[in-house]
Amino acid sequence: MRFISKPIAFAIALTVASGAGAQQIVKIGHVGPVSGPNSHLGKDNENAARMAIDELNAKGFTINGQKVTLQLLAEDDASDPKQGTAVAQKLVDAKVNGVVGHLNSGTSVPASRIYHNAGLVQVSPATTATQFTKQKFPGVFRVVANDAKLGGTLGKYAVETLKVKNIAVIDDRTTYGQGVAAEFAKAAKGPGVRIVDKQFTSATATDFTAILTAIRAKKPDLVFFGGMDAVAGPMLKQMKALGINARFMGGDGMCTTALGRLAGDAVGEDKVVCAEAGGVKGAQEQVMTDFRNRFKQKTGLEVQLYAPYVYDSVMVMAAAMQKAKSAEPAKYLPELKKIKYEGVTGTIQFDPSGDILDGALTLYTYKGGKRTRMDVIR
Repeated sequence: MRFISKPIAFAIALTVASGAGAQQIVKIGHVGPVSGPNSHLGKDNENAARMAIDELNAKGFTINGQKVTLQLLAEDDASDPKQGTAVAQKLVDAKVNGVVGHLNSGTSVPASRIYHNAGLVQVSPATTATQFTKQKFPGVFRVVANDAKLGGTLGKYAVETLKVKNIAVIDDRTTYGQGVAAEFAKAAKGPGVRIVDKQFTSATATDFTAILTAIRAKKPDLVFFGGMDAVAGPMLKQMKALGINARFMGGDGMCTTALGRLAGDAVGEDKVVCAEAGGVKGAQEQVMTDFRNRFKQKTGLEVQLYAPYVYDSVMVMAAAMQKAKSAEPAKYLPELKKIKYEGVTGTIQFDPSGDILDGALTLYTYKGGKRTRMDVIR
């Protein structure tokens, strides 16, 4: 996911104090939209980063046999590309050793060049834009499936399983929204299947009357939205008010526990189908349940969306540092490239481009206003 591209800036800055007898400090920065329409996701991710760091410190984290203390530095990018790049440069100037983030593709992609030019490693827990890893920066990684898989899977599901014929597509003009919508449209092919309309809005819009009225005239079976839950919720309400009874589909940006609250009764019963990058099955489900319980015990809050992937992003970077016996990016990068880490979200391994190997997707719908899992597919 994903935002303004997609979906929370994270940064993991790591600097180790040197000098004989000096206590070693590893500074881990977190950047996310803790203000603005996506603040519920940003706070969720920041809490997960803090949880990972606290747990590592409690266990006595060491690098090359020496105990180090991890410190979290939290910043806000407000899902804004300019603010995201400003924060990225701030972390570079602070001489950090690594970055976990961002959530939004629109902040993560431009920030990635700044990190690359500084020789930093970046692991994103949520960026899904295909462009992110196509840049071929050696230090760029992601722990979730990309938009090609996300949008493509939804496109095939709409045609092959839901059997829709007339489809309208809306995107929010962000890197994430446009990307996932384009991949969906590319895959939504079949006998008699038509894209009857394409419209766009913005990531901060609240009135969709004009575009929805135009779509209503085309009588779609399904409306696909590329964007975030803060826009999808009000859009669903306005679809209901206009008498548009089509199914509603979207990617991970809108596939949150908050959507039911944001859409109210307009979310319907089995009306919405969405996919979240990631997901677990079988024995791994208990691992995820344990994480969710620990997260709620520590924060008093339910996991919103990407917290488990943020947690794993911190942990996999820390594991690579331990294997390399160094927090220097140039030294732990080779270990990260070949790592096989068993995390909360499953096995984490990367392909040569930095994409997660065999990334999973979870399909959801909403029943009684609550997000309900349908299936996990790979």
